[in-house]
Amino acid sequence: MIPQTTLKRIIKEEEATVLVSKPALVEYQLAVEAYAIALAESICKLARHAGRKTIKAEDIRLAIE
Repeated sequence: MIPQTTLKRIIKEEEATVLVSKPALVEYQLAVEAYAIALAESICKLARHAGRKTIKAEDIRLAIE
């Protein structure tokens, strides 16, 4: 799991005056992790499609487009 302190820091960097409730932070944590898993799946598919076992930066750029 991505540490909640890291997620709080990300939010604070965007809006220093905002407060985040514990339930909202847990939901944010789950959403970020779900996105990261889906992104990783896309990245791996792109590398395999290119006939590689190694992920390259171009795979990541393509996956987030």
